Amino acid sequence: MFRPVSRTWIVADVVCSILGFLLTAGVPLVPGSSGLSAWIADGVSSTTAYILVGAVLWGAAAISRLSPALALSIAWFGAIAQMAMGLPPVPYDAAILIVLFATAAWGSRRLLWLGGASALGGGLIGGAYFGVAWSGELVTDAASAMRAAVTAALLGSVFVLAMVMSWGAGLLWRVIVAGRATQVARAQAEMLAAEEQERVRIARDMHDIVAHSLAVVIAQADGARYAAAVKPEMATEALGTIAQTARGALSDVRMLLTQLRHRQGDGPQPTLADLETLFGQVRQAGVDPRITVDPMPPGEPPAAVQLAVYRILQEALTNAIRHGDGAVDVRLSWLPDRVDIDVRNAVAEGRAPQLGQGTGHGVVGMRERAQLVGGSLEAERRGSEFHVHGSLPIGAPS
Repeated sequence: MFRPVSRTWIVADVVCSILGFLLTAGVPLVPGSSGLSAWIADGVSSTTAYILVGAVLWGAAAISRLSPALALSIAWFGAIAQMAMGLPPVPYDAAILIVLFATAAWGSRRLLWLGGASALGGGLIGGAYFGVAWSGELVTDAASAMRAAVTAALLGSVFVLAMVMSWGAGLLWRVIVAGRATQVARAQAEMLAAEEQERVRIARDMHDIVAHSLAVVIAQADGARYAAAVKPEMATEALGTIAQTARGALSDVRMLLTQLRHRQGDGPQPTLADLETLFGQVRQAGVDPRITVDPMPPGEPPAAVQLAVYRILQEALTNAIRHGDGAVDVRLSWLPDRVDIDVRNAVAEGRAPQLGQGTGHGVVGMRERAQLVGGSLEAERRGSEFHVHGSLPIGAPS
């Protein structure tokens, strides 16, 4: 029955309705009325009748935003009372138009159609009443009946047009508000989707950084433990590599956490120029990759493709460190329209049975990296070797 409306709007509606009542009450559109005899006989003046009906109609207008259904009921009561007392058209009848607007703008779906029916039916009834019952002309013959009918038709047309237009304006406002709500909901959904994509990207970067760094650290730590007793200088070198790798990983993790906390744009991302550093870390971990680049890049590839190539190689080499036996081949083929990535490493027996199914988080991350730039990636075990093959479109090089 009552809608949630702010106090400001309630006060504004009440104040405007009071002003409308003061401006329109007691001013008949057509002077002279013989329909007040019953009220005058009962001691009620015409001015009092005007004021009472005007107060009812403008009271309905005052609560039309808060309760369109109640306002429509009160407006019908006021209109029927106006006709029952034989009052002529008065400017305060404009309050009915406000109520009809409210039924279409803020009412329920059922009230929307009730308001439309009220606009059409009320206009016809009002036209018939003001054209026949209050035309000031007695219907005594066919000619007077025809004039009364014509007057009723004209007034009915005017009233129906005014009421339907008011109801239609409310319907238009309803559509506009619904459209704005839809746009807001769409914008919120897009924002949530963008935030989710950003979280997935950061999680993917975190996995790549942490997994690779830990693989290098573990390999170096194992080597240092065995070399400490025989070649202390090699253990010292391994510890330096561990420290350097850990510091680099810590810096990358801090950058990702900063992006997540402050929702800033992407920070510096790895490029092809950083591949040599990546290969150096892999060599320090005890794996010496055989790198082949043929043909060479025809120009400067897009930054997104460079990042994808780096992360895919990082994950593939990390798997080679963790699950391989030290032999790994890497081939990059920079073709005019794409880059093909092939990584092949021997798998140590019993160390990575899950890689044969391609279901590890790292494999999923590599596939996502390729898909983000419109490419594809396959990772599978073939006999004693694990193969990673990706193809990334690069378009026209810059």
